[in-house]
Amino acid sequence: MSVIEYEAKVLDIDPERVARLILDKGGVDLGEVLQRRYVYDIEPGDESRWVRLRDTGSQVTLTVKEIDSDAIGGTREIETEVGDFETTNALLGKLGYTPKAYQENRRHSFTLDGAQLEIDTWPRIPAYLEVEADSRAEVVRVAALLGFDEASLTGENTTKVYTRYGIDLAVITDLRFGS
Repeated sequence: MSVIEYEAKVLDIDPERVARLILDKGGVDLGEVLQRRYVYDIEPGDESRWVRLRDTGSQVTLTVKEIDSDAIGGTREIETEVGDFETTNALLGKLGYTPKAYQENRRHSFTLDGAQLEIDTWPRIPAYLEVEADSRAEVVRVAALLGFDEASLTGENTTKVYTRYGIDLAVITDLRFGS
């Protein structure tokens, strides 16, 4: 079943300052992980839909993402847990899917007042905060608890965030730290 994602990003943050702010507001620190993912096109040239195979260190998931708009709530996804990262990649290969990219990011996770907060650090761009909750109104409310008004929020996906910094993520087939 496809689920609407209610999430927004606050770009170009100071990760240490924002982490302290979340904790000062009563947030719970869930720790940091290195995430790795393969991204596959569903239909070449259609950037509104893709498949993501992601390993968070404790869970491997396979997800289809569909973007209707850059608004909070403009993304739908269907996701399931799978066994092994490399085995699932090999299985997808047998089904005719070739990864268009391998990507890494570091994620520092928190919960605050019913919302999931992620400080994401990606290679080549400044860190950002992602706020995810059960509704658009809850995303905006929790962001405001941290001092971020609605105008500072974007629902853009990571590809569009990279574009803001003059980087075409679609042409980077291997995005790792230190490369």
